[in-house]
Amino acid sequence: MSKRDTYRVKIAGVTRDLPLFEVKPGLKIAVLNILGDTELVEASAKALAEKLQGMTFDVMVTAEAKSIPLIHALSVATGKPYVVFRKSYKPYMGAALQAETLSITTGKPQTLILDEKDIARLDGKKVLLVDDVISTGSTLKGMEALVLKAGGAIAGYAAIMTEGDPDIWREVVALGHLPLFAD
Repeated sequence: MSKRDTYRVKIAGVTRDLPLFEVKPGLKIAVLNILGDTELVEASAKALAEKLQGMTFDVMVTAEAKSIPLIHALSVATGKPYVVFRKSYKPYMGAALQAETLSITTGKPQTLILDEKDIARLDGKKVLLVDDVISTGSTLKGMEALVLKAGGAIAGYAAIMTEGDPDIWREVVALGHLPLFAD
């Protein structure tokens, strides 16, 4: 097996070498996978909580699965509750709301689902959208659609990293930015 190229980042004082993966011919991205990385998750949540101190929001949302540890730690750091948008429907979710997205990491359409029990948690609330990495914005658009369908208002956006053209993500509270790697 050949050694994979990496891209070194320092996030909230924690250094990681992110593996580069081709997502389409001639284009690679540095993959930040925080699952199981307690040190990075805790440091990132603390740093994001500090950056969010001036923002007013009632509740946070994210899409499953990689950003769940982040939103949980961010909930502990901010004292704000959170809701997770699911990617598959289960019968116990009742009259759930849905929105479609297209993730750069999967390259396939995905459905985001808001459990019936969580609709009331967003109705009339100012909602912060949280993700680990914001790249194309497709997941954000799906999350926005669900928040609005549930009667919530978008308070802002937060992520550990943004990716691609940094000018597109000026409104996102983030700890850093990842470039795209073209051959």
